[in-house]
Amino acid sequence: MQNPAIIIMKRELKAYFTSPIAYFVSALFLIVSGIFFYFGFAYLYGGFFLMDRAELRAFFSALPLILSCFIPALTMRLFAEERRAGSIETLMTLPVTEVDVVTGKYLASFLGTLIMLLPTLLFIIPAEVYGSPDYGPIVGGFIGAIFLCASFTAIGIFTSAITKNQIIAFLAGIAICIALTLIDFLLVFLPASVSAVLGFLSAKTHFTSVSRGIIDSRDFIYFISLTALFFAGTVKVQQNAKA
Repeated sequence: MQNPAIIIMKRELKAYFTSPIAYFVSALFLIVSGIFFYFGFAYLYGGFFLMDRAELRAFFSALPLILSCFIPALTMRLFAEERRAGSIETLMTLPVTEVDVVTGKYLASFLGTLIMLLPTLLFIIPAEVYGSPDYGPIVGGFIGAIFLCASFTAIGIFTSAITKNQIIAFLAGIAICIALTLIDFLLVFLPASVSAVLGFLSAKTHFTSVSRGIIDSRDFIYFISLTALFFAGTVKVQQNAKA
């Protein structure tokens, strides 16, 4: 007999591929990502055309902020819509556990974000055609992107689980992801002791470290811990709702 989590994952993936919202969000993500790749990020890093460099630095610099907005758009309906329609109660009457449900929905949404990210590999082509890119930061950037997607997906399903309103789930997901992304901008104004703690909480700091091709176990521990924290939080919310 097939694992219930896998069955739920397949059901959610089918819903994902039949939803026009998923295609719209993915297309918009690629447009925005392309703009940052070719033209730069917030005047901090010139893009491919402006700097005339065969690299993806501008794209990776903007990626945490981009994903902060787009991943919650993909995850907002996962629990919120089912809670609003009452179908989550029907699902929980089946021989499945809260862990099965959360695992299935999480895996489906995580795969959905990776599918959304996949076409950005094409950015390597112009870099290779017009130069000789350093593949260390490129490989590190995409590895970091996978871990970033895993963490932000966990945040997205958590915010979807705590409300019946998709818009609230979307905004809450964006708020948490952006806070974790932009927290490092506050560090220069804080005492060194506080900065050290908050610096470890910054998703962008850890992602930037990996995207430079630096292999540091602390960065991967951060993303794994963040994912586990919000995954466990979602399971707890579902258990409380059932009670």
